Amino acid sequence: MKVQINAEVIDKLCDLAKLSFPESQYGKIQEDLTRMVGFASKLQELDTKNVAPLVFLLEEENVWRTDEAVENLSQAQALKNAEVKDTDYFKIPKFM
Repeated sequence: MKVQINAEVIDKLCDLAKLSFPESQYGKIQEDLTRMVGFASKLQELDTKNVAPLVFLLEEENVWRTDEAVENLSQAQALKNAEVKDTDYFKIPKFM
């Protein structure tokens, strides 16, 4: 499939991406987009009949640390440097 990159295509892409370029740069943009589409077209030439779909890049799954509840900062420590506070909470100015 051959895609023709012209000013109309560039205008449409700029509109979708909320970008604006001076028309003097359209020539360079056209060259860049043509190369990108050409590269993607090259991928269509690959024979992928016997290639299984790739779901994960690595064999490892969910190698996160266990979630443990720990108390890092006591309420008193948290309130210690507050400019304005009551006995249990930070006080902030009303806003709305």
